[in-house]
Amino acid sequence: MKNYGLNELREMYLSFFESKGHLRKKSFPLVPQNDNSLLLINAGMAPLKPYFTGQEVPPKTRMTTCQKCIRTGDIENIGKTARHGTFFGMLGNFSFGDYFKEEAISWAWEFVTKVLELPEDRLYVSVYEEDQPTAEIWHEKMGVPRDHIVFMGKEDNFWEVGVTGPCGPCSEIYFDRGPEFGCDSPTCAVGCDCDRYLEFWNLVFTQFDRQEDGTYLPLPKPNIDTGMGLERLAAMMQGVTSIFDVDTVKAIRDHVCELAGVEYGQSQKTDMSIRVITDHIRSATFMASDGVLPSNEGRGYVMRRLIRRAVRHGKLLGIEGLFLKELVKTVVDNSKHEYTELEDKFDYIVKLLTVEEENFNKTIEQGLNILTTYIEELEAKGEKVLDGVACFKLYDTYGFPIDLTREILEEKGLAIDEEAFKDEMEKQKQRGRDARGETNYMGSDETVFHKLDTNLSTQFVGYHTLEVESTIDALTTETEIIEEAKEGMDVYIVSKATPFYAESGGQAGDVGTITTATGTVEVTNTTKAVGGKFVHHGKVVAGTVKQGETATFKVNSVVRLDSARNHSATHLLQKALREVVGGHVEQAGSNVTKDRLRFDYTHFEALSAEQIERVEAIVNEKILSALDITTMETSIDEARKMGAMALFGEKYGEVVRVVDMGHYSVELCGGTHLINTAQIGTFKIVSESGVASGVRRIEAVTGRGAIHYYQEIEKELNEVAKLVKAKKDGITKKVEHLMAESKELQKENDKLKAEMAKAEAENIFDQVQEIAGLKVLVAALPNMDMNALRNMGDTFKDKLGEGVVVLASSQDEKVSLVAMATNDAVSAGIHCGNIIKASAPVVQGGGGGRPNMAQAGGKDASKMNEALQTATDIIKEQLKK
Repeated sequence: MKNYGLNELREMYLSFFESKGHLRKKSFPLVPQNDNSLLLINAGMAPLKPYFTGQEVPPKTRMTTCQKCIRTGDIENIGKTARHGTFFGMLGNFSFGDYFKEEAISWAWEFVTKVLELPEDRLYVSVYEEDQPTAEIWHEKMGVPRDHIVFMGKEDNFWEVGVTGPCGPCSEIYFDRGPEFGCDSPTCAVGCDCDRYLEFWNLVFTQFDRQEDGTYLPLPKPNIDTGMGLERLAAMMQGVTSIFDVDTVKAIRDHVCELAGVEYGQSQKTDMSIRVITDHIRSATFMASDGVLPSNEGRGYVMRRLIRRAVRHGKLLGIEGLFLKELVKTVVDNSKHEYTELEDKFDYIVKLLTVEEENFNKTIEQGLNILTTYIEELEAKGEKVLDGVACFKLYDTYGFPIDLTREILEEKGLAIDEEAFKDEMEKQKQRGRDARGETNYMGSDETVFHKLDTNLSTQFVGYHTLEVESTIDALTTETEIIEEAKEGMDVYIVSKATPFYAESGGQAGDVGTITTATGTVEVTNTTKAVGGKFVHHGKVVAGTVKQGETATFKVNSVVRLDSARNHSATHLLQKALREVVGGHVEQAGSNVTKDRLRFDYTHFEALSAEQIERVEAIVNEKILSALDITTMETSIDEARKMGAMALFGEKYGEVVRVVDMGHYSVELCGGTHLINTAQIGTFKIVSESGVASGVRRIEAVTGRGAIHYYQEIEKELNEVAKLVKAKKDGITKKVEHLMAESKELQKENDKLKAEMAKAEAENIFDQVQEIAGLKVLVAALPNMDMNALRNMGDTFKDKLGEGVVVLASSQDEKVSLVAMATNDAVSAGIHCGNIIKASAPVVQGGGGGRPNMAQAGGKDASKMNEALQTATDIIKEQLKK
């Protein structure tokens, strides 16, 4: 057998099926699109579901891919064996109603025997026990001996998802690695759990449509879906026992060993940590390159767990300092040829993982402090088992790894309530499952547009014209297809051609009118539906419109131009942010309307006022430079050579649209733009804020929106000038003068208040009474806030020498209560906290405090005297005890 590298095997496979008439496609992003059933893509066919179900027409009926996949399963067990990992490439060839079993089997056999040159006598195949035709193809056409064909049951060789939908038998190819990999059992054969017979390629024949009653109806156009794990194939071809020994993965593993100063294969405990880091850094790097951000839910939670688990095992290996960024380069270098996004997003990936690692290092310290407190409480109670809920809180809220909790407890002779912890984990998993949402086979809800002809799609012609004549090819309400719509009805119109831009890439859909000979529809939005259909949302405002009618589709040019100003400005904004903030800045989302632009970007701290000013200045400079905006269509590879920026998670075809603004900003974009940056007019940032961990948001206005913004500010300025009786150019000095004057008046006011309070205090002090031999002052004072009331309390307490003071006051409809006691009073039984706790509810308030001092706020000033009487009653009770 020849020893092929992993990257070489991928190319061999894709080239082979390309030679068989398959369209070779780049891997889809790890983040599913329009599929709520998955957090992350976990199989080669997952992004192709619309083609398999017939809801979308594929670009070609034969396709081949090497799809990035992540399967997390039970993350806690990754690393414990050398067989399992979270990230892998899935090789696949697919037929959408084109070829079927014979071709799929024939090409699979040709690839493994002629291209890979695997010895036929060591190859076995499994077949579904009721699928005799497949067995005959293997034997009669491929020449596979009958004793190398194994029949298996539904559990092993029949593929179906859920209770309804497309499904079918499958056939798997096995390679006999030799008796040295076996279990020495006399019954060892294909299907045995040992490592001898390695299943490496699964051919799924999707030929049935399962009904709700359990019957299987033949599909009119059966499909082929195959899957072969690239890492598993590489391990087999390279003669190694583990995916961690495969060349590209071993490079990462060796780098981990170098950083840790350890050797792989010397210790089971050390090997586990090496495998965890090797696997998890691959997954985290690929997830980051597709725009996944660490968080506490969904796919972000998966990513956070992978990163933190890797960091944790780095500490176990004794790796000092931040180390993930060192490993990212090795991951990228070994995979960038096929997955170019890794190199494109390199700076961003490094920044993201480094920030998360830094944050987790702080978390570890916090977690250790909390765990130490838990241990002290256990020891004080004489208990040996830590509550599972507490363990889960450490794990889930603080990100503290459960294995670290377990290890530290064991060192102290303590343990975890494992069952309670598992219960909490299950609840978390259920929340994750709920996050995916209820879904059908497609992973997206069925709509009326799924009922339309799959061959109906829309050609967008609106880049160069805002008016076109086309036909109303489909007319629907929200729930049903209709033939005619009358005045006042809400309708949805699909046509084969339209100048209306459909909402996508953050840009709002166009508005305008659709006019026929008999009626007019006012279009309020345009969106995309399944199968490349553009849907015009609108209301019939005059007459009637009918399906099949010729119509004039006309976009509102003013709204389109306003949206284009904001969209073009986002391109300039992203480039300016990368200049000012750093190359790690990536677009994390945008929303462009006629009124304003909203731009979300990856960054980990708020922009300073100076940075905002610089970004704004750069964008306006490019606007004033009147840069020509040109667009061109080219291949994705050519676009990359031009330096065009791609967006996270976008599904780019073979031909992409490049928007070039004077060679300053070059991006892949399907949106509508201006022809020169000068048309933007002006650009103004109105806010900068955080929206999620690692994501910031800028909101800005341009053109007419900016003019309106400045007009509003000028209006406010004129109002202020009128109020302070100054000219606009003298407002600052006038306000400074008024503020200084106000400060002096406040000082005088405070001085007068203090003098009045002092005089009042002399009168109030007459209200001191003696209860059980203790001096007690309970009184109401006028118009004081809490600070002033506390100061008066201190004054009265000092003057009493020994005793307790309870005061109340109201100001601006708010009640303040304060209680203070000397040490002797506390010794006599006074507890200010309890006095306030009892009296505050009387004034619809709440509060408390220590034995010697407490305070509270309230809302009902009319009950202030009643609250003071309650305080007096509580003092009497406390002194009795």
